[in-house]
Amino acid sequence: MLPLSKTIFKAYDIRGIIDKTLDASIARKIGQAFGQAALAKGEKSVVIGRDGRLSGPALAAALAQGLQAAGVDVIDLGVVATPMVYFGTNVLDTKSGIMVTGSHNPPDYNGFKMVLAGEAIHGEAILALYRSIVDHDGSDSATPGGYATHDIRAAYIDRILGDVTLARPIRIAVDCGNGVAGAFAGDLFRGMGCEVIELFCEVDGNFPNHHPDPAHPENLQDLIRCLAESDAEIGIAFDGDGDRLGVVTKDGQIIYPDRQMMLFAADVLTRHPGQQILYDVKCTRHLAPWITKHGGVPLMCKTGHSLVKAELRATGAPLGGEMSGHIFFKDRWYGFDDGLYAGARLLEILTRESDPSALLNALPQSDSTPELHLELKEGENVALMDMLRRDAVFPGNERIITIDGLRVEYADGFGLARSSNTTPVIVMRFEAETPAALARIQGQFRRVILAAKPDAVLPF
Repeated sequence: MLPLSKTIFKAYDIRGIIDKTLDASIARKIGQAFGQAALAKGEKSVVIGRDGRLSGPALAAALAQGLQAAGVDVIDLGVVATPMVYFGTNVLDTKSGIMVTGSHNPPDYNGFKMVLAGEAIHGEAILALYRSIVDHDGSDSATPGGYATHDIRAAYIDRILGDVTLARPIRIAVDCGNGVAGAFAGDLFRGMGCEVIELFCEVDGNFPNHHPDPAHPENLQDLIRCLAESDAEIGIAFDGDGDRLGVVTKDGQIIYPDRQMMLFAADVLTRHPGQQILYDVKCTRHLAPWITKHGGVPLMCKTGHSLVKAELRATGAPLGGEMSGHIFFKDRWYGFDDGLYAGARLLEILTRESDPSALLNALPQSDSTPELHLELKEGENVALMDMLRRDAVFPGNERIITIDGLRVEYADGFGLARSSNTTPVIVMRFEAETPAALARIQGQFRRVILAAKPDAVLPF
């Protein structure tokens, strides 16, 4: 039995390392605290599910015990993608749910993504769970909650099939990286009328082929090779729990999510003219003028799936997206991030074209980097980011945006450094009109980071 560590209570979920900061005893306590919070909101039951990680069964069982100990009924969906738990909170007799998932983290991580009474909780609401556990007197409810299993697979797939229509048949390659999306993606896309080449769709929590994180180019190389060697027209990839989407063209170009958002925004704005479209601080500077050009209002926001969902609710925006691959459709869908549904919506758009890759490759772009990570010790990332915000000086007339870290916008590009909310790293991204401009902007960030931390091992 591990001691409770406050460090696992992150900004928008709970995330820990198995047998170091997270185990079944802690999962039970989290379940009981969440159950009490649900009851306080008038909720009588909670949906739970888990991804394919090896630690999932024990954590999910303990989580269910904790929820029942609080007096809450448990609806267990079993092995599902994270968006299927979110779907359950929209179509079942509860608005609260917990997904046991380590998302895209290494195999020894796991954690919990939570929806409480219809809201993806973050920040103070997650810290409130920590305090509830610390203050708990150890007693259980006099009337324990019930437990039932529920198979949501057919309802989820049928809901998407009833919403999304392809203009023509298409052959696609799908790489699930042995994450849980592999249990559903093939059937979903075949049901839409696609021919599907499946890569690593066997769910395996060891992730034996490559890490299930399409944000990093090295994890897309198998998909790129498949497209080169087969007659598939397009490639899509998913992260470990199926809430993020990666896209690769026939000629091996990676279409990062901020460019995917251009297609989605143009489509959604045909039905919601004049509405706001949300995007996080990591996205390309080409996205805002694109949204404006297509009749929308661009709104930059903080990174974090729970934070974007909260902003989506507050603004009533029909679409939001993050550079990491979380895409949030409120248009025709429920407003939660869903990689499988986003993939279906992408194919709906692409099948209107005879050459999907040409459409994708024609989207505005500049020289840019993927997400780059400055690895640090636990807690160092927050302290370093505070120092940079306070002390960093950039020459010239740059626009400095501080809603989430430091985004410095130049006439010919931008640089970003922000503290990750899930791991002890500073996340960076750079974009510029020319390689020389990219090098110049990176040089300015290198200067201010090394001034604050001379021993930093920079990833560029």
